[in-house]
Amino acid sequence: MKVYIGADHRGYLLKEALRPWLITLGHEVVDCGNTKLDPEDDFPDFSFAVADAVAKAVSSRPALERGAAGIVICGSGGGVTIAANKVAGIRAVFARTPDEAVSNRQHNDINVLALAADRTGEEGAKTIITAFLTTSFLGEEKYVRRIKKIQEFELSSRSASWRSGDL
Repeated sequence: MKVYIGADHRGYLLKEALRPWLITLGHEVVDCGNTKLDPEDDFPDFSFAVADAVAKAVSSRPALERGAAGIVICGSGGGVTIAANKVAGIRAVFARTPDEAVSNRQHNDINVLALAADRTGEEGAKTIITAFLTTSFLGEEKYVRRIKKIQEFELSSRSASWRSGDL
């Protein structure tokens, strides 16, 4: 599977530890930055890069069935999640446990996983990532219906009005 990964300065060391591990599992890893430890960098830059790459790699089919997934890392996990979810077609979730990753893959068809480097060590991150990458979307009608509603909102004029503050 192609795995796009990105992190800011607080997630950089964890990202660097995870990249070779993902490669040994047979994944094609694309590093979306940062490629150096820079305390002045900004998490949205790397979160947008990962999310945009995943969005381009998928169509209407579930991302993990198309062979693409994203992982974004910052200190809290919150910032990268917010930024990734600004990209149309992305369903990013911050998971603290493997169970959260499994549930969100099964029910919400997440295609980007967010991690908190300040709270998640390398081994914990590996178990969460394994759960994310090996779990399939259940595809039940109710889950598909809910995802379609999100997609329709992303493409609607209501979404554009919301973004501009014209509700």
